[in-house]
Amino acid sequence: MKNYAYARVSAKDQKLERQLDAFANCGIVLDKIYCDKKSGKDFERDNYKKLLKKIRQGDLLVIKSIDRLGRSYDAVILEWKRITKDIGADILVLDMPLLDTRCHERPLIGKLIADLVLQLLSFVAENERENIRARQEEGIRAAKLRGVRFGRPRIAIPENFRKVADDYLQRKITYSEALRLTAMRPTTFYRYVKSIYGNL
Repeated sequence: MKNYAYARVSAKDQKLERQLDAFANCGIVLDKIYCDKKSGKDFERDNYKKLLKKIRQGDLLVIKSIDRLGRSYDAVILEWKRITKDIGADILVLDMPLLDTRCHERPLIGKLIADLVLQLLSFVAENERENIRARQEEGIRAAKLRGVRFGRPRIAIPENFRKVADDYLQRKITYSEALRLTAMRPTTFYRYVKSIYGNL
């Protein structure tokens, strides 16, 4: 049985020291620690892939906290299953001792408890995401009722727009002259012409 550890930070300028110190305190040697400086949105990480090729049944994978493994709890649950069920290795999350699949007296109970905790965390995270979405929608509705407008402010139609647009449509002036006279951008000018005169 070998002990491995995995550390991750999202950006190149972030430090791994806190995680590495925690692994050293667990007695994990440096050549068994795999590190990535990459987002946790998926598992397409070079050193994580190398770790998966090394880890075997009966080995232990140590991580500092569950979000170091990944950011999406749904993806983490699938990866957790891959490591503990498909490969047959154990996982220990240092910041959450309940997430420890080892239970020396009764290994099955250790795995069951860890799986239940992970499912609960996934539920809480998904529930929080839904609550955030609901609060955002509520806030937007309330703001609209107060008259707050979203998106870019509409550009006021210049006073000379009708005359310039008529002249342009009757080919008395060119498109570039129409834009110069109204001081409008091409897309804005075209949009207002279309909204007033319809499809031409």
